Amino acid sequence: MQPTKPRTHDRVQAVSRFDRLREMFRDPRYTSHLEKPLAFWALPNDRRLPSAFLNRTLKDLLDSSYSELAATPGVGSKKMLSLVDLLARAADTDPADLAPVAIIPRRDGDHRAPGAGRGSRRAAGFNPNQVSEVAWGKWRASVVALSLEKEPLGRLIPSLRELPCAGWNTPLGQYTGRTLAEIRNMKTHGRKRVRAILEVFHNLHEIASRVETMDELADEMCSRPVRAVSRWTQQTLHGERVPSRGDVLDRFIRPLLEQLETDAPAQAVRLARFRLGIDGPITSAGEAARRMGLTRARVYQLLNMINDILILRWPGGRRRVHDLCDHLTILSGDEAALAKLDQFFAAVELFYPRHRRLTLVATPGKRGFGG
Repeated sequence: MQPTKPRTHDRVQAVSRFDRLREMFRDPRYTSHLEKPLAFWALPNDRRLPSAFLNRTLKDLLDSSYSELAATPGVGSKKMLSLVDLLARAADTDPADLAPVAIIPRRDGDHRAPGAGRGSRRAAGFNPNQVSEVAWGKWRASVVALSLEKEPLGRLIPSLRELPCAGWNTPLGQYTGRTLAEIRNMKTHGRKRVRAILEVFHNLHEIASRVETMDELADEMCSRPVRAVSRWTQQTLHGERVPSRGDVLDRFIRPLLEQLETDAPAQAVRLARFRLGIDGPITSAGEAARRMGLTRARVYQLLNMINDILILRWPGGRRRVHDLCDHLTILSGDEAALAKLDQFFAAVELFYPRHRRLTLVATPGKRGFGG
């Protein structure tokens, strides 16, 4: 068995690295680094973090010698090695990433993050356990630069099942002024919700790197099924032809049902299929309640949930599909032609009813079905 290196050798190496980093941080380029606490460079899956140093700024730490820091109560050799690793991570951070982000007005009145464009480097893949305060600061800056603080979290999350219903309409601006540490300490913000928040901001940061106009931004913020339906409804609204039943099913109903399958509990999806006549004739709410073994109140609660989901996912959908209803009614001309659009009108009533449905129980605002 080969002998292990003496611990004194590890200490000598750590002292040497610390002194080199200390000298490096004297460069004026690192002025903004020195104002940040050491915790700014810590990651969730880091081990043996030197907690005694995390809230101290780099300037404060680097004003001390290695020996002085090592004498801190509760700080052993492994935590000192971790300190040096965090300092090295800080030194590898581009000073531009710590500079305040300005909102640059475009000639067409849009706003976007500096350097955003189709030729910009794409952000690294999302991993919630590898998100530092540095990365989080860049993602927040992109959201602010795109003026998206009022957008609800639920519109942009990959699946609404990842959030309790109470968090669906939380504006992004609630998080743009907070550090990761502050968010993790917020009430009701467990690991699952924090992951959802991080993923939304990460995705928006990536979008900011490739869009050129606000129209492109709006398009990118929609899910694939919603984009497809939005384009189909726009084309049909400006056309002079009544779509066939197959066209309605494939290009209007199925994409919205796919979105619902992404976001809603299985019970709501099953109800939607009954109401749309996917697996048989179009079923009334009362008949659906009987076949599913639910009270009418629960059925109406689920119907309102479906409406909530589609409003979040496609905010302009209600007006668009109701305009399309009026357009197709005029084009059809008679009751026989309108009867062929019964599934389309059933889908409109399901996804975007003209009036809010009444229920006998509280709407699902305080409990989530996703955990």
